[in-house]
Amino acid sequence: MFGVVFKFIQAIGKKLNLEEKEYLKYLDLVCVGTISDIVPLVDENRVIAKLGLKLVEVTKNIGLKSLLQVAGYKQLDSNTISFGVAPRVNACGRMGHENEALELFLSEDIQKVEELTSKLNEYNKIRQDTEKKIVDEALEKIQNNKENNKSAIIVGNKGWHHGVIGIVASKITEMYFKPSILLSFEDGIAKGSGRSVPGFDLHDALCKCSMYLERYGGHEMAVGLSLKEENLDKFKLAFEDVAKQANLEDIQPIIYIDGVLTANDININLVKQLKQLEPFGEGNKTPLFVYKGLKINSIRALTEGKHLKLTLKEDNLIIDAIGFNMGKLVDEYLIGDKVDIVGMLEINSFNGIETVQLNLKDIMKSV
Repeated sequence: MFGVVFKFIQAIGKKLNLEEKEYLKYLDLVCVGTISDIVPLVDENRVIAKLGLKLVEVTKNIGLKSLLQVAGYKQLDSNTISFGVAPRVNACGRMGHENEALELFLSEDIQKVEELTSKLNEYNKIRQDTEKKIVDEALEKIQNNKENNKSAIIVGNKGWHHGVIGIVASKITEMYFKPSILLSFEDGIAKGSGRSVPGFDLHDALCKCSMYLERYGGHEMAVGLSLKEENLDKFKLAFEDVAKQANLEDIQPIIYIDGVLTANDININLVKQLKQLEPFGEGNKTPLFVYKGLKINSIRALTEGKHLKLTLKEDNLIIDAIGFNMGKLVDEYLIGDKVDIVGMLEINSFNGIETVQLNLKDIMKSV
């Protein structure tokens, strides 16, 4: 949407023979919108993101500048926007306060901006807490009802926040690699969101079960739907039948590897060279590497068991590694185990010292 608006004002600018700076000055906000919308960062979108990030660094928009400060990232890149700025703006809409995000970017009153930034930060924390609560409740229902043994997962509960269940559905699909639908019950109506896996057309599946639905829409990978609670059991049976016919057990998650690492590759210069490929995002993913035969030197869970922290060793080389949202694997590995890992190369700065760190995406015992 941001890109469309930008192209519109660019066309107007050219029609009126305005100088390029009159519309290019908005590239900071267009860049934020482009990265946040997870559109493919190729062709013109890539140019917008690349040049826009340079403007973001020196932005005159005090709302954006305030958000960047609150996000607390040490360097400004596409990750700063994706994980620092976008969630705070997005939380406004999800929690029902979208106008305050608009006010933040339009305001020129520093005091007002500080108040709005604080609110956005608080909405994001509420969104995170709400999301965690729904995830915990959904996982409990999945285990109790043995939904994980089915071809597709459908769970619901009264009071689940409509603005958050789509995110939770994504997490559930990622955890179990199965299509999932989460529903919120209110006044006899179940409304919800669904997420799919590559190879299973979720919208087409809903079409085949439409006799039980009030409304639905979306596309192959994500849908929204509503139905009467009294039709829920019939819908679940029909949807499960469609999912079974798709032979989902034959669909396996695939990680595309860009290269193989050895001890000679683990250096700061390589990471800095890879940064020239930024901005990373949809359509231009951060390069993923496989490194085989590393020995676990230490292993522990962080943040109340949420994340996995390891040091990995090969001969005299010791590498730090972090696996976000992989804390549950801590009991599956022991010090001394040899593992193959897949991850991204990053630079970790601590006390002025830069070291190479692996951001894990997958890990398995060496064969």
